[in-house]
Order: sequence, then structure tokens, then C-alpha cells
Amino acid sequence: MPRALVIVLDSVGIGGAQDAHAYGDEVPDTGSDTLGHIVEACRDGRGDRNGLRAGPLALPHLARLGLGLAHAASTGRAAPHPELAPPAGGPQGAHGYAVEVSAGKDTPSGHYEIMGCPVPFAWGYFPKTQPTFPKALTDALIAKAGLPGILGDKHANGMAIIEEYGAEHVRTGKPICYTSADSVFQIAAHEEHFGLERLYEVCAVARELVDEHRIGRVIARPFVGSPESGFTRTANRRDYATPPPADTLLDVLARDGRAIVSVGKIGDIFAHRATGEEVKGHGNAANLDAALAALARLPHGGLVFANLVDFDQEFGHRRDVPGYAAALEAFDRRVPEIEAALRPGDLVLVTADHGNDPTWAGTDHTREHVPVIAFGPGIAPRALGRRESFADMGASLAAHLRVAGTGHGRAFDL
Repeated sequence: MPRALVIVLDSVGIGGAQDAHAYGDEVPDTGSDTLGHIVEACRDGRGDRNGLRAGPLALPHLARLGLGLAHAASTGRAAPHPELAPPAGGPQGAHGYAVEVSAGKDTPSGHYEIMGCPVPFAWGYFPKTQPTFPKALTDALIAKAGLPGILGDKHANGMAIIEEYGAEHVRTGKPICYTSADSVFQIAAHEEHFGLERLYEVCAVARELVDEHRIGRVIARPFVGSPESGFTRTANRRDYATPPPADTLLDVLARDGRAIVSVGKIGDIFAHRATGEEVKGHGNAANLDAALAALARLPHGGLVFANLVDFDQEFGHRRDVPGYAAALEAFDRRVPEIEAALRPGDLVLVTADHGNDPTWAGTDHTREHVPVIAFGPGIAPRALGRRESFADMGASLAAHLRVAGTGHGRAFDL
């Protein structure tokens, strides 16, 4: 019986969607292109950093599998960027791009739709005012969680707001609450002075309170350090997500008794529903290690579902082009390792959940198409074209694993 490995390169979009004009922080997302703009930035030197990387973006293995062709199709280019061109013999993977039908450009919507569950409603968002949160919400959080108050209460970059309020937080015990252009309520607190478990308890209270506002996620953002040495976030982030609004492929597989291993923040994103064994590493490399280790012991008919969050969290939101480029190159170097781990009948699907163009205005996600790259023993190279929903991936995975789909999406031939 076949197996599958799904790797979400978190935020690696490949060109602005047709409705990108309706999204944006400082400017509309029209023209955003995470991968393409990184290619161009590396070409003209903006992707260079001493000791990290230099020169044109080098993704030979992803290019070999058809990433450049997928990007060209998504953006309407006549040919791929030279850096992303396939070898002379042609691509070695099935390749295309997918359009999101769910409203928004956030992590839960993208992942749910990949797994065959488009989100049929619009998420709620907090206004770009200060204070940003409704007074009734913050009053209830303070009362129910027994807090002396909160700090922040505005749209902000995660590290910037910790630097701004970290010292006052340590002194007063008030957690730092903030949001972004995404449907999130984020709470940052010091692991030692405030307590990690205490932070999780406060986030659980907040999760209940934000439901009426249709907020997708409450995110615990723990950090350590001091005003003198500086503050750093730790690996103990935890997301409290709204469960998927209907069955996903994970639910289908769980009911059929299939093995599921969720790697990285997948368990949090799906509110730990039908996520099977959950493994969480610190960083892309550790999570890819965990995914490959899970694949090595995965029984027939099983699924490994991994999210590699560093592209988004460490580099996209921080508008760090060299860091993002280096992370892409690091993943590319491991593609042969992924290929070597496959057995006959295995399918690997590499995709993304949204964009986060590090050359774009603001610090938030960008509304983009995502790549659809499929490969494995017996997977024929072919153009998959434009997929009208991320759910086409869920339908295709269902067909490959020989289970019923969710009723959304159209499977592509593999």
C-alpha cells in the first residue's frame, strides 16, 4: 500500500494571486512574489551576507523537480528564471501551482485547504488602531486569567514588541499582547519570570474569549533573556487554533486506521484533531530530520505531514532576504536525502500555505499562489498546470493513499 510525505515550506509563495489587490498591510499584495523576488534580490547582491551566503540563488534539486516551471506558470513568465531552470533533459517531477479559494492568507486556512477542507467563512481581524483589542475582550482576559493588566495591545512585529516591552513585562508581570494583519491574538511572556505553563494557561483562556471574534489562532510566544543581555524567543511556541470547520483528509485517514505523523506545528494548526503522533523540533533542519525519521518507520498507507516554519517565522516576517535565501538553499541540499529515503509507491508533495515576500512592504503574509511539486518512485514528470484550489492536493493524496476524499478538490494524475 502506498505512503505519502507532505512538506509545507511555510510561506514559500510563487506569485501574487488574482485577488491579491484585496489583501495587504501597507500596500496591496498585487505583484508580491516570494520566490521570484528572492531570486532577483540574490542576483543583484541583496541576498548576500558575509558568513551566510552570496551570489545567485542556488536551488538545483528543486529546479530539477520543476519548481522554476511552476513559478513561471504562476507568474506568466515565458520561461523560468535561469536560476530555476530545469536540466536540459527536462524536469524530473510533476509540477504546477495552486490557487487558494479560502478567504485570507493565513496558516490555518492554507493548511486546512491543502488537506481538502476550504474555509467557507472569513476570519476576524483586529483593527490597526491602538488599542487594537476590544476593551471587553482585554477586561475579560485580565479578570479570568488573574492578570495585573496587559502590555502592547497593538499591531506589532514579534521581536520588536518584546524589545519594547520586555523589561516592563519582567518588572510588572503583565503579558505582552499583540496582533498582526493575520487572524491572531499573540501573547508573549518570559519563560522564567512569568512561567511557561502560566503563559499556556493564559493562552487557553484567551482562546475561549476570541472565538466570538472568529480569530483563527492564539499564539504563545515565550522568550528568555534580560534587558541587559537582550531577549530571544524560545522553541516553546504553542498555537491554539480553531479546529477545521469540517473533515480534512486527516480525519478520513484516522477513521480508516491509517498511521499519521504530524511534524512541526501541524498538531497545533489542526487543534490536535486527527493529527496522530506529534513530533516538534526546533527549526527547519530538526523538523525535516523528524519527518525523515518518521518516514523510515511509517507503515504502508500512512502519512507524514510536516511544516517547516523558519521560512515564515524567522525570515519572511523579519524581511530577511539573505536568511530566507539561505534557508531555501539548505532545504534544497537535502532533497536528494528525501529521495533516497523513499520506497516504491511513496509520494512526496512539496507545497506552501501562503506567501511572505521578504521584499514587500510591511511584515505580514502575502496573498500568493503556492507550488505543487510531486515526486517519488513511479511518479511521472508532467505539468500539473493551474490547480483551482489547494484542495486538489488533498484529493490527490486521498487517491494516492486509496481512501475517500473530503468532497473538495479535483485529483491530478500522478
